[in-house]
Amino acid sequence: PERTASVAGSFPAWPAPKGDAVPLTATQKVATVFDGGGRRFVGKGALGGSGQSENQPALFELADGAVLRNVVLGDTAADGVHCKGSCTLRNVWWENVGEDAATFKSDSPSQTMTVDGGGARGAADKVFQHNGPGTFVIRNFQVEDFGKLYRSCGNCKTQYARHLKIDNVRVTAPGKVVAGINSNLGDTAEISRLVIEERGHPITVCQRFEGVTKGEPKPIGSGPDTSHCLYTPADIIRRP
Repeated sequence: PERTASVAGSFPAWPAPKGDAVPLTATQKVATVFDGGGRRFVGKGALGGSGQSENQPALFELADGAVLRNVVLGDTAADGVHCKGSCTLRNVWWENVGEDAATFKSDSPSQTMTVDGGGARGAADKVFQHNGPGTFVIRNFQVEDFGKLYRSCGNCKTQYARHLKIDNVRVTAPGKVVAGINSNLGDTAEISRLVIEERGHPITVCQRFEGVTKGEPKPIGSGPDTSHCLYTPADIIRRP
């Protein structure tokens, strides 16, 4: 069906965390719902890393179907949030992304990870990493100073077709890529109401890669098409 572009909504100011920061020295496991009440959580000890080393533990690990909401992840957030299946992150803010803000794992093609509201800053590489199959939804979100907002894993040992839906998202330079997908593996990215604050630094909306199971994926094109990068110029609002 033909999609019509609609006007992007407003984006709230970054929240001031409530009370003292809550230190986490071990991964907080969430079985159903965790409401942080707007407090800041920071990693300490084994969770005190903020670099790009792989296989860092997460501050929060969400079971299938779990919800994390009203949380601010402070500087030293290790590998952020891990989802073990379908999950929802609602009004979650990352003040300085460590390795990744959140990673979508598990292996069910029907799982959905939803990020609704919130924002992220300071991601040297990726904000959201999609390793398992399924659908990743990012809406009402804002990001600034980042490498890629979303990346479908380019070289996981087991690869899948992955699907991304972006709606009402604002990205602010410096930044490189909004969506990185593997078109050879059947990935799709549907994008609507994307606001790009370029500030003199061009940002690629949708970058297609040739996904692999070892080695490094190669970029093989960018921009809208009819099968993988699903948007039109009317879906993108660019501000200089």
